[in-house]
Amino acid sequence: MERNAAAQRRRALLGHLLRSMLSAVLLTGLYFVAPLEGGFGVVTVLTLVLGLVVFGLLTTWQISAISHAQFPRMRALEALATGVPLFLVLFSATYYLLAEQDPASFSEPLTRTDALYFTITVFATVGFGDIVPTVQGSRVLVTFQMVADLILIGVIAKALVGAIKIGMHRRSSQAPGLEDEP
Repeated sequence: MERNAAAQRRRALLGHLLRSMLSAVLLTGLYFVAPLEGGFGVVTVLTLVLGLVVFGLLTTWQISAISHAQFPRMRALEALATGVPLFLVLFSATYYLLAEQDPASFSEPLTRTDALYFTITVFATVGFGDIVPTVQGSRVLVTFQMVADLILIGVIAKALVGAIKIGMHRRSSQAPGLEDEP
């Protein structure tokens, strides 16, 4: 029975890892093939806002799923592997469209790769190097991303940890001795 439980945990871990990788690769791939045209405008801002609403709804659903998951820690990692790339791709696409519309928005023209690199640089809070926002509009957008990053890192991370604790408590009360790790 112990061997069967260990095999079940290994299969669950493999499933979570595969889904996590697939989500990140799929979202990044979609970013590179999506028809990003038309420049930066009201539609772009509305799309960013709608995308962030979808991100919020996805995060809310993920937190609930984590607290009810058989392996809450693994489920939380899967949630991060879906949510963070979605968040980054939304901002990358917005920066790319802004740079296409107004090349002076950043210190250099942005390809999709450059926009993704810049977005991750802002997200990781490592500071700017070769690409910087140069006009008020791009600075406002980058500032908005920085605030959203802090919310993502602080509030959502706290919610994920809380969901893990709830899930672990629920599991331990149902089946004492079960571990979340293979």
